Amino acid sequence: MESGSETQMDLNNNTSHQNDHSIMEMGSGSFGCAHYRRRCKIRAPCCDEIFDCRHCHNESKNTLEVDPLDRHDVPRHDVKRVICSLCNTEQDVQQHCIQCGVCMGNYFCSKCKFFDDDVSKKQYHCDDANGGEQNFFHCNKCECCYSKVLKDSHNCVEKAMHHNCPVCFEVKFGVCYAKYSCPVCSKSYRDMSRVWEKLDQEIAATPMPEMYQNKMVWILCNDCGQTSEVNFHIVAHKCLKCNSYNTRQTQGGPASCSSRITDMVR
Repeated sequence: MESGSETQMDLNNNTSHQNDHSIMEMGSGSFGCAHYRRRCKIRAPCCDEIFDCRHCHNESKNTLEVDPLDRHDVPRHDVKRVICSLCNTEQDVQQHCIQCGVCMGNYFCSKCKFFDDDVSKKQYHCDDANGGEQNFFHCNKCECCYSKVLKDSHNCVEKAMHHNCPVCFEVKFGVCYAKYSCPVCSKSYRDMSRVWEKLDQEIAATPMPEMYQNKMVWILCNDCGQTSEVNFHIVAHKCLKCNSYNTRQTQGGPASCSSRITDMVR
């Protein structure tokens, strides 16, 4: 009889553990943003607003704010509060929701205030660099982690990754991912063929007013260096030699707007 009771208790415990696990895994991979799959949002300590992640905050505050004085990045290590995506309970930073018990991130770092359900990236925290193991090593002079392939060949620069880019003066990790051309030579540094195809479609679907239909302008292609005379269009101008839209208007009226290309890259 006692043995039977123990067996029943074991079954109950197993069922309880399974239920706890199913609750913690509820919604895994179904919540988050374009940057991370996670089951919580953060309250930014700088502006007291709620965002899916720090990148969402930085994109919003640095792109949409009209007043340059209002543009800023979130101090990620100062984040104190998160909001569960399943039950909307606001709470202190922790891995499991105090209300519904769900795991808000299969990977969680309490130091970086970082949550991510996608553990295939093999994230890890390095106390020296605030960042991973196995394939990386930490350089104490650069104060950052590099691939082990670079261990005996990288050039040490003190606090290399803690400064803004010396060329464009932008933050090294973030702003560059929305750009498609080199800040020095303006050439495209990635395959832009799909973006050019989308621009072909957008231009075809956006006829210019009659007064501009015969307007011609001169352009310089940043990719191949060719100068061409093309029909003016408010969206973009296409190089006649290499079919690139990475061009700049040199003659013929107001310069064409290149921000549309940047929007498509994002």
